[in-house]
Amino acid sequence: MKKVVKFGGSSLADASQFQKVGQIIKADPARRYVVPSAPGKRDQNDTKVTDMLYTCYELARKNEDFQEQLGKIRKRYQEIVDGLSLKLSLDEEFQKIEANFKAHAGKDYAASRGEYLNGILMSAYLGFSFVDAADVVFFDETGEFDAARTNAVLGKRLEKTKQAVIPGFYGSNPDGTIRTFSRGGSDITGSIVAKAVHADVYENWTDVSGFMIADPRIIPDPEKIDMLTYRELRELSYMGASVLHEEAIFPVRSEGIPINIRNTNQPDDEGTWIVESTCQKSKFVITGIAGKKGFCSVNIEKDKMNSEVGFGRKVLQAFEDNGISFEHVPSGIDTMTVFVHQDAFVDKEQKVVSALHRLADPDMIDIEADLALIAVVGRGMKSMRGTAARIFAALAHEDINIRMIDQGSSELNIIIGVGNEDFEAAITAIYNMFVMVQL
Repeated sequence: MKKVVKFGGSSLADASQFQKVGQIIKADPARRYVVPSAPGKRDQNDTKVTDMLYTCYELARKNEDFQEQLGKIRKRYQEIVDGLSLKLSLDEEFQKIEANFKAHAGKDYAASRGEYLNGILMSAYLGFSFVDAADVVFFDETGEFDAARTNAVLGKRLEKTKQAVIPGFYGSNPDGTIRTFSRGGSDITGSIVAKAVHADVYENWTDVSGFMIADPRIIPDPEKIDMLTYRELRELSYMGASVLHEEAIFPVRSEGIPINIRNTNQPDDEGTWIVESTCQKSKFVITGIAGKKGFCSVNIEKDKMNSEVGFGRKVLQAFEDNGISFEHVPSGIDTMTVFVHQDAFVDKEQKVVSALHRLADPDMIDIEADLALIAVVGRGMKSMRGTAARIFAALAHEDINIRMIDQGSSELNIIIGVGNEDFEAAITAIYNMFVMVQL
């Protein structure tokens, strides 16, 4: 069996965390390929190394003195080296970083050094081979991830390597310069490695024991999700559930490789399994609840809209022309509503309104701000009658007004729109209706 294991920043924040990680890896010989993040916060008042690197590079970019900041970063790594009693010097690496910062090597290069240095430490601590992600993870000329080339090169490299550490978060452009994924991109690297080595399992180790049914900042001690599908994960991640980067599922999904979310600090917990499909029923009708605040709705009305060919395309073109993506588009016979992120829309709203009048000639346009969208997700909903009715009853009981309802044809999720001020109360009401009544 082959397992790829990715460890997040909180799992590698200091030497004691490194020791926990080492014990986890050595406990299972199948854990052969390790993807580390940069050191995270050691406590609430601490700073992540990636943020320290951003700050340091910004000083260098402005041609200001960054030695003190770089010294703090060097100290963080030296504390780990000393705590692990490693006979390893990072002096040469920091000399290279200093020179590249002075040469303005780029923000992506700066951010990637956290994972790069942690990879060197991890490989030395475990006795595994070190494989620089810049040599095996590639982006194309447009800045998009080059999946085909990466899979071929990485697979060939690791085929001859029994145990290896591959830093997460970054790769290289065609010209050899460093490029990073979006923040949290080490999750994606782990998935890429899992696909390349045809892993049996991709274990993603973090500081929680898997996905919770709802945000623990809203619901105290929520129930854990034992198993969910890639599609359920996609819906929950997009709507704010942040345990795993939403793009991390794509490489493993094509290979049918399951993801296991585990807790570094509680390694005996089974965690959450993420799979392509399963015959196992959820403990509850719903799998999870997630949501975001900060949306606004643009309601367009026009008589006989339904009989006007191309009306929807014209409406959406007004948003596209202004660089605004939409979230949901519920519609009626004579109405069409477009939900967008308020931050992206507010400065362009009048341009969009003008474009809508020019392109679609509506009878009326009405804009409503400060809305929240909540996704109720679950593969079990389609086989259970009355799910929507129970959601509406739960919200009505708490005097919460529903501004929008949208359900996909897959019956995998129901999207509810409410006012920002009702967001937490709505999630609590839905959780109580579907979870608490069954406990």
